[in-house]
Amino acid sequence: MKPRVGVTATPTIHDDRLVEEINRSYVRAVIDAGGVPLVVPVLEPTDVDAVLDGLDGLLLSGGGDIEPARYGQLPCEHVDGVDRARDAWELALVEAALERDLPIFGICRGLQVLNVARGGSLVQHLPDVTEQSHRERERYADEIHAVEVQADSRVAEAMGLTTGRVNTLHHQAVDELGSGLRIVGRGDDGVVEAIEVVDGPRAIAVQWHPELLPHLPGHPELFRWLVLEASRGADLRMVEAVA
Repeated sequence: MKPRVGVTATPTIHDDRLVEEINRSYVRAVIDAGGVPLVVPVLEPTDVDAVLDGLDGLLLSGGGDIEPARYGQLPCEHVDGVDRARDAWELALVEAALERDLPIFGICRGLQVLNVARGGSLVQHLPDVTEQSHRERERYADEIHAVEVQADSRVAEAMGLTTGRVNTLHHQAVDELGSGLRIVGRGDDGVVEAIEVVDGPRAIAVQWHPELLPHLPGHPELFRWLVLEASRGADLRMVEAVA
């Protein structure tokens, strides 16, 4: 039985209509890894259990900034794309998924959501702290800067490598690390590029966008990690169904 992977969506407006948006690259990456992607819209936090009951894994997609009040700060002038309903939903989703030990893979905003959910904070605007450009939107499939990943990490094990070059489409990053997390990857300027949960629930996250780099070694493997971990839940469902 193929594992079901929930992929978080972005509420937005298209042709004057409210829609839930998800880039096809996320969907394709899950399919190519052997999973069944299910789009997860923004709902009320009280709906978390009903949603997670139908999933074997969770993919936290990219998107706008998290409201700084969520980590005890006032917003700087560069904060953009805040969606309070999405923040509330995804933070509740992550907390519940961690409690269930549901495998989680966070990408870009998804990494930041994982960190904030565990009590961490963010650098609100990277140009204030580094000269390295981290928001190369027009070069979304290009290798922009280097990353170093700890050899003993889940991220390195999943990717099958500890060094590489990645794309970069963000202007925020981890500042204070959340409880129960560890930093396992950094860019060549010291910016946090990968984190994971320590000795507990199966959760990893990267700051770059591997779904846009299927042509490079190590990036499709991150989705295979998620699908492989999620398959344990799918196998359990099959056993329960037979019983």
